Amino acid sequence: MMNPMSLAQRLLRKKPISLFAEQAAEQRGAELGRSITLFQLTMLGVGATVGTGIFFVLAEQVPTAGPAVLVSFLIAGFAAGLTALCYAEMSSMIPVAGSSYSYAYATMGEGVAFLVAACLVLEYGVSAGAVAVGWSEYLHNLIFVTTGLELPRALLHAPLVAEGYTLHRGGDGLINLPAAFLVFLCCLLLMRGARESARANAIMVMVKLAVLALFIVLAFSAFDSGNLVPFAPHGFAGISAAAGSIFFTFIGLDAVSTAGDEVQNPRRNLPLAIILALFIVIGFYLLVALAALGAQPQGMFGGQEAGLAVILQNVTGSPIPAVILSAGAVISVFSVTLVVLYGQTRILFAMSRDGLLPPVFSRVNAHTRVPAVNTVIVSCFVGAIAAFLPADILWDLTSMGTLTAFTVVSLGVIILRYRSPEAPRGFRVPLFPVLPILSILCCLYLISSLPMIVFRMTAIWLILAAAFYLLYASRRSVLEGRDAGSGLRGKGQPGE
Repeated sequence: MMNPMSLAQRLLRKKPISLFAEQAAEQRGAELGRSITLFQLTMLGVGATVGTGIFFVLAEQVPTAGPAVLVSFLIAGFAAGLTALCYAEMSSMIPVAGSSYSYAYATMGEGVAFLVAACLVLEYGVSAGAVAVGWSEYLHNLIFVTTGLELPRALLHAPLVAEGYTLHRGGDGLINLPAAFLVFLCCLLLMRGARESARANAIMVMVKLAVLALFIVLAFSAFDSGNLVPFAPHGFAGISAAAGSIFFTFIGLDAVSTAGDEVQNPRRNLPLAIILALFIVIGFYLLVALAALGAQPQGMFGGQEAGLAVILQNVTGSPIPAVILSAGAVISVFSVTLVVLYGQTRILFAMSRDGLLPPVFSRVNAHTRVPAVNTVIVSCFVGAIAAFLPADILWDLTSMGTLTAFTVVSLGVIILRYRSPEAPRGFRVPLFPVLPILSILCCLYLISSLPMIVFRMTAIWLILAAAFYLLYASRRSVLEGRDAGSGLRGKGQPGE
């Protein structure tokens, strides 16, 4: 009989790369089907990214940075590009569900992996709530423009507001009902299966890109360079603060890697989809932001709901283009919520398969091949966030989770290059180790620009996660009592 493991041993134990594939083979009852193509995977990344920011983040960040928000997008995009290369290498080595959680498990140990997973819950669960809040604004705008009806404000806004270090009751909102309803619709679609969800997402993404292309063409027809002056009214401090908040809009890069268990030819398609999605995203972000800034004075962005639709209506003098854009936003932001919810469920699936969460999170429906109960639990959690928390605090919490995950992935690339230099890789980060180090430094810099209330809320969340790990997960891990090379422990596997 083996001696009990100490807490330090539990925190530092790593999951061998070979065990990921071995585990999937042994747990056939919990195996997900490989049905997602390269195109669908790329659209998964684009769908989780384009729309999350560009449809409504300008109203939040132009008042912070002015027209220099373009530089903020470039800074965030540069950091995301460095991290995308690191994700490409890691995903080609460890092509499984779980994203940066799985990568941390293989490189830095179970304790770090669990805290990274807690940050991923912020990244995915909170961002899905944030996107749903923005969706309700465009839905309301679409209803108003087409019918002249206005929904009661009490049903469109969260009851809580963020000020300083605290959240408190404020405003006239009771519940953001449309946001919660969107999460419910996405839950229903995800329950039908990964292939069906990926196809629906690809269609919605193409609609989204067509609508944004329409906006770019029409907004540039009214471009006035005078709207870009003063370019940086709040200096580099404003640019930096906006970049930190904008970074959450690149969550799609991480979402691609959560599909590792369901992708065809994952060692090739995962890194390729990440890089393709990055180029598409940055291109659309910059064009839409520049067109919007040129078409409308910077002072009009603050507090503007459904901002892109309003800009089009002002530019054309007709409600028809605004109706088209609002309808496109309603469809496309649906796809963002769908993909982010998908990513959240697959991360929890991977954790449950590793024994760090209850088995119910990795129980797969035999017909649809999806973790059905997991999907329902996540949707209830996200629906509550969308209904009751304000959008501004949700953006920043998402950025904190995203930046933490990106930092871990970049560090993981460095560790595995030295620890396992001969391990097969479908992609290798160029200019190693310079680019991974730059990625880490960029992420840490952007983290430092986030408001203090985000650090406080994140610290509380991580303390709760650490308590859960110590009281439950550490002794139920599949690595508990496992000798090197002895295989998975037979007891306590998901689904038993």
